[in-house]
This record gives sequence, C-alpha cells and structure tokens, in this order.
Amino acid sequence: MAQESPKNSAAEIPVTSNGQLEDSHEHSFNRDLKCSLPVGLGLSETKITSHGFDGAKEGVVEAGQFPSKGGRAQQKSGPVLLADEVKNPAMEKLELVRKWSLNTYKCTRQIISEKLGRGSRTVDLELEAQIDILRDNKKKYENILRLAQTLSTQLFQMVHTQRQLGDAFADLSLKSLELHEEFGYNADTQKLLAKNGETLLGAINFFIASVNTLVNKTIEDTLLTVKQYESARIEYDAYRTDLEELNLGPRDANTLPKIEQSQQLFQVHKEKYDKMRNDVSIKLKFLEENKVKVLHNQLVLFHNAIAAYFAGNQKQLEQTLKQFHIKLKTPGADAPSWLEEQ
Repeated sequence: MAQESPKNSAAEIPVTSNGQLEDSHEHSFNRDLKCSLPVGLGLSETKITSHGFDGAKEGVVEAGQFPSKGGRAQQKSGPVLLADEVKNPAMEKLELVRKWSLNTYKCTRQIISEKLGRGSRTVDLELEAQIDILRDNKKKYENILRLAQTLSTQLFQMVHTQRQLGDAFADLSLKSLELHEEFGYNADTQKLLAKNGETLLGAINFFIASVNTLVNKTIEDTLLTVKQYESARIEYDAYRTDLEELNLGPRDANTLPKIEQSQQLFQVHKEKYDKMRNDVSIKLKFLEENKVKVLHNQLVLFHNAIAAYFAGNQKQLEQTLKQFHIKLKTPGADAPSWLEEQ
C-alpha cells in the first residue's frame, strides 16, 4: 500500500472567503514554522501576521518576543517610521545650485544687455564720479611707488659703492706715505656721503612703506567694497527688469504669484543695493581723510630729507628722521644671534 506523502503545514492553513486567516489556526502555524526551522535563525522573536488582500498593507513583520514559559512577554519595538519633515541634504544643495544658476543667468543677461545698449542701468552720478577719481588716483600712486622704489634701489647701490670707495681710499692712505693726506680726505668724504646716503635711504624706504600701505591695502580694501557694490547693482537691475517685464504682461491666476514672488526678490536686492551704496560712500569719505593725512606727512618727509641730503646738511637730515620717528637699521641687525639660531 502506498504511503501518503507528508503534508506541508503551510498548505493546511485555511483561509476565509475574504482571504484572511482563521484565528484558530494562526497560532498553530507560527508554532509549526518555529519548530521546523533550525535553532539560531532568531525567528523566535518574529511574529508574522497576515492581513486581507484588499488592505492598505499586504503584510507587516512585527519584531517582538513570544510569551515565555513564565508567562511574561518582552516589550515589543514599534515599526520604524521616516519623518516627512526631515530634509534631504542633497535636495538642499540642488536647490542652492538652482538658485545660483538662475541668479547667474539673470545677471549675465543684464550685463550683455547693458553692453549692447538694450538694457537700462541704475547710475549714481556723484558716487560713480568719486569711484572713477579713486581708480585714477590709484594708478598715479602706483606709478609714484614704482619710481620711489627705483630711486631707493639706485641709492642703495650708490651708497654701497661709496662705502667701498671710502674703504679703498683709507687703505691707500695707510700704504702711500706721499699721498697719505689726499687719500685720507677722500676716504672721509666718501664715508660721510655713504652715511648721509644711508640716512636718506631710511627716509625714502619709510615713504615707500607708507605709500604702499595706502595703495595696496587701504585703497584696495575700498575698491573691493566697490566691486561688491557693482555686483549688487547688477543684481538689482536684473531683478528690476524682470519685474517690469512681468508687470507689462497679462495679469491672471498664473502670473499673479510670479509677479508677487518677483516683487519680493526685487525688494531684497534693492535693500542690498542701498546698503552697499551707503557702505561705499562711507568708505570713500574715510579714505579721503586718511589719504590726505598720510600723504601730507610723507610728502613733507620726502621733501625735507632730499633737500637736506643734497644741501649737505647732515644735522637737518638727522633731525628730519627724528621728527618722523624713523630709526635706521644697522647692518646685520636683522640677522639672528647665535643663541637664537640654537
């Protein structure tokens, strides 16, 4: 007689007409499934519940401990839910790139329109004139700075040559008895000229350092603010043009939200433009006051030092350096001592 093949316990689960499991067999199915799997798979903490096919969810796997023999059940952990309000960093970056691209496009279109003579441009005549004067003065000050540096280099070479020439005359005065006095006079003269040249060189270098600070730091900082102001002006004109174009078009349910959004963006960039214009005006005012004060002192120093040097007035030359608190650096003063090198 043929034996009946063993039946799978899952095949014997009766279901109702709507596709749900009968409650009387649900526990036995879970128990048979637990016993049929090997130990160590961790399914002792898993309970499988089936729902109807017409439900919102086809199946939920709940993690939890089955009641132990002592009758105490372990606390179940609820299902893990992802909050909708958690923002995705990738989406935020994408939105920032989108806004930057749109702003760059608008500004580029505005610049091209201005260069082609098609777009309008906001102009502050008084402020623009001050900015043009500042840029022109910067070029002239840079030229003075280059010439002063060239003079300093040439004077340094002349002082170095005079010092060597004085040493050569002094050496010959010791070795030539017949021309001892003549070589000695020339040696003293060249050494005195070298000393006065070093004093003049200190004054010129101080003049160069002050003008360099004025040109490459103070004026450059103001021009950086001017560049930010010009960028704000371009953005302001770009969004102003967009708002004007939308106001000239039809007004319906589709365009009104765009007009309102464009009005808000225009107001934001208008406030930014007004702020940058005010900042530039303030910096130009303070720069002018600082420039007059600095150049007045430096030009007086330069004139007095040059005049005293070529007049041979050593006392007046030294007094000029004391007046502007200039200290000459002795040769080798910048070199570190043996203790510092250790």
